[in-house]
Amino acid sequence: MKIRGLGLIVTAFLLVTARGDLTIVQKVEGSGSVKQITTKLKGDKARVEVAPEVTTIIDSKSGEVLSLMNAKKKFLRISADKSKAIAEMASKYAGDSAGAAEKSKLTPTGKKEMINGYQAEEYVRESPSVKEGYWIALKYPDSAAIVKQLQAIIPAAWNDIAKGMFDYRDFPGLPLRTIVKTGGREITSTIISIKQDPLSEAEFSVPKDFEELKVPNLQEMFSEKPSVTRPTKP
Repeated sequence: MKIRGLGLIVTAFLLVTARGDLTIVQKVEGSGSVKQITTKLKGDKARVEVAPEVTTIIDSKSGEVLSLMNAKKKFLRISADKSKAIAEMASKYAGDSAGAAEKSKLTPTGKKEMINGYQAEEYVRESPSVKEGYWIALKYPDSAAIVKQLQAIIPAAWNDIAKGMFDYRDFPGLPLRTIVKTGGREITSTIISIKQDPLSEAEFSVPKDFEELKVPNLQEMFSEKPSVTRPTKP
């Protein structure tokens, strides 16, 4: 899996994490592409579906990450230490830096917009390296309960990476749209729907007929190796 895809999964996971049985569908736009990401949450686990071919299951309690390759019926089991290393690399790829932890206070701009039938108000905050914009619905159903748990399921291994970013503790409602600008890039995530229907435990475990693969070397996964051109014989 390429680091761009991993960065997208990490970002999406941090944008909408909440405890309980929830199914959240987002439209994520950035780098010239549009993705529909479905995040399913049950207890301490999250299932992130970016495409039918690949599913990611994150256990916030253990920090373990499972990457399912559905068509091939294979999977990778990534330990807490290795998932932290991947999250760090994805964070660096997204342009994050230590300065991102020093955030200014969330500030309302006074702008309002209807998003998916709910009136949302714009709030912003920024650091030297990251500018965040949130369109927050103050009257979204159960928003207080959802927002209260927005950070509870982030894996402990990711705490240092997430510190200062996506801090929802001072949010007055549910952010229906989030815009993150960093390193000349912009990622916009809009929540399309939220369902609170019960989810099966089976969706958060590896199917019995899947074969486990060896985790590749992280340095080899993310290093950009220049192509080598062999000299031709005279």
